[in-house]
Amino acid sequence: MTTTRATVEDLLGRIAAGAPDRLAALFADPCDWRVNWPEAEHGRPETPWIRHRSTPAEAAAHFSQIAAHHVPEENGTRIDGILVDGGDAVVLGEIRQTARPTGRSYTSRFALHITVKDGLITRYHVYEDSLAVADAFRAS
Repeated sequence: MTTTRATVEDLLGRIAAGAPDRLAALFADPCDWRVNWPEAEHGRPETPWIRHRSTPAEAAAHFSQIAAHHVPEENGTRIDGILVDGGDAVVLGEIRQTARPTGRSYTSRFALHITVKDGLITRYHVYEDSLAVADAFRAS
């Protein structure tokens, strides 16, 4: 049986490797996927990855869309800690990205709440500085 920590570490490794299809295999169907942004901001053309999801294919699309809208050479993610309590884990860290369409960079602290059951991710809730991301993608 895969532990919660092992599943989370595997997820983080796959994110770092830029492997959306391999990421999808870690998600249950359905998965409770939430991005903590104002609902009115979900699905905007400049940030299409910002929306709720529920399937492994949608999870892969999320990471593919992020990659398509950012400059990969200017990405930096730091993990400050992983806290595990049974099937729940919280990942704390900071992302640094550059918006491809505007060339503006941003930094955002984040918390990621993950629940793992039977080796699959059943909850994926992201909390980040949505204003910093939105400002980086906003047209001048």
